[in-house]
Amino acid sequence: MIRKVLLVAGVAVLAAGLGHASGLTARAAEALGISAKPDFALKGELTQGGWARGVAPTGTAALSLNGKPVGVAPDGRFLIAFDRDAGASAQLVARFADGRSVTQALPISARAWQLEHIPLGPRPGTPPSEEYARLRAGELALINAARAVDHDSPGWRQKFIWPVHGRLSGRFGSQRIYNGTPGSYHSGMDIATGASGTPFVAPADGVVILAAESPFSLEGRLLMIDHGMGLNSAFLHCSKLAVKVGDVVHQGQYIGNIGATGRATGPHLHWSIKWRDSRLDPLLFTGPMP
Repeated sequence: MIRKVLLVAGVAVLAAGLGHASGLTARAAEALGISAKPDFALKGELTQGGWARGVAPTGTAALSLNGKPVGVAPDGRFLIAFDRDAGASAQLVARFADGRSVTQALPISARAWQLEHIPLGPRPGTPPSEEYARLRAGELALINAARAVDHDSPGWRQKFIWPVHGRLSGRFGSQRIYNGTPGSYHSGMDIATGASGTPFVAPADGVVILAAESPFSLEGRLLMIDHGMGLNSAFLHCSKLAVKVGDVVHQGQYIGNIGATGRATGPHLHWSIKWRDSRLDPLLFTGPMP
């Protein structure tokens, strides 16, 4: 079950049922729809594949989630997110210059993923050639290097929009189980429009960090956008890219065309979102397809 929650001072409250909570820092908290309080305030989707935005306690010197550092903007706001296979809880800690700390335990709800049980083992594949292995290693190095780039983009603050409207032909988190052995789960959302060449737009502001004009073996023409604070989008199988590395793009801007390049059975847009190493559900950023 996905829960929309607001966390204030360690208490989870259904967002729809809360008017205001006392406290926080004035301007940043006001934009979240809550008043100032010297404790955490989170608003978002505390679930597997979900995310939350918040405001750090006043005077926070360092913020961490499960022991890993979290960036904090000058106005005190931050973003955290939870992998598709995240555990039942996470721990958010703010540390102050004088050595004090504030800890918030976050309940992370589990999801009922779309699973397909296959009573046979996976088809044996042909071992990749050394040439392909070298090629793929180079492609993955480019992808990892792009994800390591961190631009000061405001996209992470925005409510995302769908890059294109169409039939959802593949959902985030879906997975095949072969004779009890899980295969790889689907890491993004597939959107089919029925024709190659359909234009798509940026779901939020960002900076282009990878634009593969020469198709990658799996992803085809791959476009990646950094939305800031460790959040990025990837668009696979494109037939055409309309932007290049370093370009600043804005929400709703035309950035490319859908295709079937790389390993694709037909024209569609595979859209995936990551926050650092966590794979996230695009549906939880946009809401249902209109």
